[in-house]
Amino acid sequence: MSVDYYQQQANSFYQSTVGVDMAPLYDRFLPHLPDGGHIIDAGCGSGRDSLHFANLGFKVSAFDASPALVELAQQHTGLAISVCRFEQFNVIAPAEAIWACASLLHVPRSELAQVMAHLCTQLKAGGIFYCSFKYGQGEVARDGRHFTNLDEAGLNELISELPLTLIEHWQTGDLRLGREQERWLNAICKKQLIEDAS
Repeated sequence: MSVDYYQQQANSFYQSTVGVDMAPLYDRFLPHLPDGGHIIDAGCGSGRDSLHFANLGFKVSAFDASPALVELAQQHTGLAISVCRFEQFNVIAPAEAIWACASLLHVPRSELAQVMAHLCTQLKAGGIFYCSFKYGQGEVARDGRHFTNLDEAGLNELISELPLTLIEHWQTGDLRLGREQERWLNAICKKQLIEDAS
């Protein structure tokens, strides 16, 4: 179970990710958002991205399934962060955007569309949904974590099951030092307007 891994490895994971420069991804995501909009940081990990968005004046609702990581993220950001799983998270008012950076990949493929569909209910019509997955096919278990890999065909198949329209997708190397050879698939989608969903 991936949550158990993050409970046990919270400190080392925090240290290895909190300082990573995510500017190349922010630069693709943030232009789609209104100033001061509401961003849901889904599976926020260290809180690195939540803090960046909050410092830019966005309203941030963040959560993670690992209580140990949430504690570290709250210390780092000063934000109130919820302990919950993707399918348990609810906001009072729908948000302009969801940021799910290297988090949804831990959801089994058989459950992924249902989990993302729930997250879509937390988005305004026309809202932006960013997500990233390790590049590839199939599912693997490694070091106590589950990974659902996606390539372009897998991404398109997933999006076709959801009320989302794919705006763009692109590959990147891992931004962590020494892991640049690992490939990631990034996607920015828009929640369909009601009349588009038919």
